[in-house]
Amino acid sequence: MKTDKVLLLKGVKFIGYTIALMFLAPFVIYQAFKNQGHPLYWPVLIVGLILGIAAIALGFYGIKVILDSLFGKKK
Repeated sequence: MKTDKVLLLKGVKFIGYTIALMFLAPFVIYQAFKNQGHPLYWPVLIVGLILGIAAIALGFYGIKVILDSLFGKKK
């Protein structure tokens, strides 16, 4: 079996985005909790939670793409 290098690069890009979101999401959530009296508390908290969920989803998808590039797609 040969490794699909294009698909592997795509998976590595998704893992890179995941790592960026893994640092950004807790920072945004922390800033929201630090400013609970501010009128934009709820929108910032919701954005932080969405970023956290996106980090988890992109992590799973990136790993799936990498595994597909190494072992081939299921038929």
